[in-house]
This record gives sequence, structure tokens and C-alpha cells, in this order.
Amino acid sequence: MTTFEELLHRNLLGVFNERDEALRRPVLSELYAPDARFADHDGVAVGPDAINEKIRELHARTPGFEFVPGRFYEVQDLATVEWSYGPAGAEPVVHGTDVALIRDGRISALYVYLR
Repeated sequence: MTTFEELLHRNLLGVFNERDEALRRPVLSELYAPDARFADHDGVAVGPDAINEKIRELHARTPGFEFVPGRFYEVQDLATVEWSYGPAGAEPVVHGTDVALIRDGRISALYVYLR
């Protein structure tokens, strides 16, 4: 069984960091519930196809950027991971926190806070 920490790190590194859609899409479908909700400052996406489109748009705006995970917390069915995002090998330009609601071992909702 995957721990919540493993789940959120795979999401950050294997989904949001993955620029190759052929590699990203199967992991996204594995980690997210079919009706998963993703919400950030740009809006809401529901379901893996819509979430994938949000990631595609992010990558188009930020070529060469990568996520780096930070501290992790969990309680009950809620887990968070802090992260930074910026050009590979350089200082990050944004920091944030993913807050995930986990249901049946998959992400059912992911909320993103920027700081």
C-alpha cells in the first residue's frame, strides 16, 4: 500500500514535474480518482483529462521549471506537501503547498496554495 507521503511525492514528481505526456498521463490516472477536483488560483479542473490540461498549460508557461518537494504533513484523510518551483538548478520563483483529500488510496481533491 502506498503511504500518503509517497502518493503526494509521486503526484508532484511523476505528474506535475513530468513534461512527457505519454509518461505523465498513466501516473495521473493511477493517482487520481476519476472525479477528482483540482483547484488553484487559476480555477478548477475536474477529472484526470482536465487536470492534465492544466498541467500542459503550466508547462507551456514555464519551460525548464521543476518542482522540488518540501515538508510533508498528514492527518486522517488529509495530506499536505510544501514545494518550490523554478528553473532547474536555480532559485525557485514560487513556493506553494498542495493539500490533498485522499479517498480509497487516491487523490479525490487537490487544492494548491501559493505563498
